[in-house]
Amino acid sequence: MAASTRVVSVQRLSQGPGNLSLAEWWTQERNQQTPESKAIEEAAELLRSSDLPVAFPTETVYGLGADATRSASVQGIYRAKQRPSDNPLIIHVDSLEMLDRLLNPSSHSSPNSTKTPPITVPSIYKSLIDRFWPGALTIILPNPSGSELAPEVTSKLTTFGVRMPSSPLARLLIHATDRPLAAPSANASTKPSPTTAQHVYHDLHGRIDLILDGGASGVGVESTVVDGLCDPPAILRPGGIGIEEIRKCEGWENVTVAYKDGTLDVKEIPRAPGMKYRHYSPKARVVLFEPTSSPSGVVKHVQHDLRDSAIGAHNIGIIRTRNWKLGLELAPEAEIASTVKPVSAPIEDLISFPIPVQETGNPSSRTKMAYDVYIGPDTASIAHGLFAALRALDDLDVDVIYVEGVPDQEGDLAAAVMNRLRKAAGAELRA
Repeated sequence: MAASTRVVSVQRLSQGPGNLSLAEWWTQERNQQTPESKAIEEAAELLRSSDLPVAFPTETVYGLGADATRSASVQGIYRAKQRPSDNPLIIHVDSLEMLDRLLNPSSHSSPNSTKTPPITVPSIYKSLIDRFWPGALTIILPNPSGSELAPEVTSKLTTFGVRMPSSPLARLLIHATDRPLAAPSANASTKPSPTTAQHVYHDLHGRIDLILDGGASGVGVESTVVDGLCDPPAILRPGGIGIEEIRKCEGWENVTVAYKDGTLDVKEIPRAPGMKYRHYSPKARVVLFEPTSSPSGVVKHVQHDLRDSAIGAHNIGIIRTRNWKLGLELAPEAEIASTVKPVSAPIEDLISFPIPVQETGNPSSRTKMAYDVYIGPDTASIAHGLFAALRALDDLDVDVIYVEGVPDQEGDLAAAVMNRLRKAAGAELRA
């Protein structure tokens, strides 16, 4: 384990290379010996030689990177995250050329070999790659004979998942390292995915050496994972790219949904990350209300929890999206307005207010605290703010977090949001 964990800012590089190629950009940064280039060089050296992973930002969430070709390095991810080793990892590449090297390891190690024709990406993926790469899309590919990937990456599967991130900073790090990087989300296993360097530090300080701080991630949910090796092709995990967008691509018109919002049977090997285990869960109990729930029914449920001492709801969190009113009207509007206070937190619009409660069987009333955060109403804002809101409320040691769900039929990002919430929730209710 690392004795200490450093957070180093590389936010300037998040702006990208302009008109330069990755190679030209990296050469320019190194020649100028910028502080950011020194941080990238250090991170690249750690990735090549250390068995401790490095955290870095992508456009989806922060990733925990390791050299995907070294077993000891990949094992460092499982140790740092305390993640089950039968949960496969996604590979990140900086270019199609790097992916070609993964698919054809023997030809690159022996350039003169002509025994077998080169392996290419299956044609089913061409329309997706043309449209969505670089971007938040992971594709499933056959793991070739003589693969350079560490066996821990695939978790005994004969396939691997790979994507090319649209984050220029992430691609620059991969380019500087000159290795494909295995990189799950940089959080402790089962906890909400991190969208800032501070989230990573909270979960993993003392377990890794270095966190590259590139600012907040833009999408807020992980990549969409698709499998074009089956017929019809399937979506294994919803994410930043929606099913309707995918269906517009040639060969993907009849794509099916192959994921569940619950978890797989304990004996099953997941085909992609996020399919088997409970994910995205804060310490607090999460109660997700379906979007068809009546506001009055939600209020009655929360009030019951507050009165019932067995529930243990002393401090509660409320995450609002579309229709819930400030404070769920747990107290009169004027009373909430006169007692509400802003809460200093890494997320905006977080407030608190006291609620007088008469607990069942307790003759005297007591005051409990409610923390309220609004992350809606549009789906992109909800996706971007969800994990941060769960983390902010968890940091306040609330006992229960009540979340207003969104209709997952209205769009693919909404489906991804509800997928993550169902994996986080201890209960899903219609009030």
